[in-house]
Amino acid sequence: MQLVPVPSVQVLPGRRWLLPSAVVAELDPDAERARRSGRPRRTVRDWVVDFGCFLLAVICGLAAANTLTHDPNTPHGLAVVDQWLGALACAAVWLRRRWLLGLAIAMIPVGLVSNTAGGAGLVVLFTLAVHRPFKYVGWLGGVQLALFPVFFWLRPDPDLPYVAAVAVTALLTSAVVGWGMFVRSKRQLMLSLRDRARRAETEAALRAEQAQRLAREAIAREMHDVLAHRLTLLSVHAGALEFRPDAPREEVARAAGVIRESAHEALQDLREIIGVLRAGDSDDAGRPQPTLGALDALVAESRSAGMKVVLDNRVTDPAAVPASVGRTAYRIAQEGLTNARKHAPGAEVTVTLRGAPGDGLTVSVRNPAPPGAVPLVPGSGQGLIGLTERATLAGGRLEHGGEEGGGFLVRAWLPWAG
Repeated sequence: MQLVPVPSVQVLPGRRWLLPSAVVAELDPDAERARRSGRPRRTVRDWVVDFGCFLLAVICGLAAANTLTHDPNTPHGLAVVDQWLGALACAAVWLRRRWLLGLAIAMIPVGLVSNTAGGAGLVVLFTLAVHRPFKYVGWLGGVQLALFPVFFWLRPDPDLPYVAAVAVTALLTSAVVGWGMFVRSKRQLMLSLRDRARRAETEAALRAEQAQRLAREAIAREMHDVLAHRLTLLSVHAGALEFRPDAPREEVARAAGVIRESAHEALQDLREIIGVLRAGDSDDAGRPQPTLGALDALVAESRSAGMKVVLDNRVTDPAAVPASVGRTAYRIAQEGLTNARKHAPGAEVTVTLRGAPGDGLTVSVRNPAPPGAVPLVPGSGQGLIGLTERATLAGGRLEHGGEEGGGFLVRAWLPWAG
């Protein structure tokens, strides 16, 4: 049986441009394969965000450059180097998606020398908090916080006192890191909900597959129990007509009648089972299922087929046997007679029933060794496996095996509540 296909959770085609490329790569299988093969393509939102980050870094850099012209503590040469490094840092903002960790590490010494690169450094630090685990942003952010007192000691701010400048810069850096971690947590929450939805769909598909498999196994057991008995009767009487073409006319007519009646019953049972497959009805739909009361008719049918059957029914109150228990007992006796007809033709079969409310119902089918050689029958043992499972599902147990002298015994105990 094939597994029921699970629909994948994909991004809406008209909304892809609203999401980051990293999220699209996780939600869309095609984009995820492209991400594994190389760098994912930027969405419209990525270009807008990148341009906004570049513009923010440039604005911060221009503001810092303006303060350098009025700072008497900064030499002209250092101011020129500061501005060139700030310009390069602003340009490097466009490369942060490709070399994020390396760029974040390089911004630490650059930020220690260049005041105009502060805006670009905050953008890179924010991107690192969004796209990398906390251990990376924790280490790099901690190093920057530790270097802020050194930076403002070497290059004091012309407008703010030393303590205020360090506190404001540290607070701004912490806010940027916290914001980036918040964005990352939202993305992880969305991806975790996606994974939970996929797991739920997969589990639902597996449950549906298991229900289908159990239903088909139940129908297969029913087909085997019903049709094997009928077809065995057909085989026995057809074989008798084949090997005894000179039999009396009455015997030939009786065998032909049994063959016709068995074929009609098998066809009727097959129609009912096919009806269950088409309509999805329960096992109790259609013609009433056989119970313990139909066991006499089963024995009579087997005797008419030429079998020697002895029925020993010692059940105290057959009418009080529950329908499910009686049906299971009937199927066990039916399968036992079918096996005896196939593997021990000509031997006398004894069917014994004992039980009372509260003690349970015991069904046994025993046959001695066959009087002659018996050809190997293909598929032997499949019916007994099905009977064992049927008895277990009914809350009982089933035992089977050979006896001394070549005989065979099938015995089952089924619960019968008082």
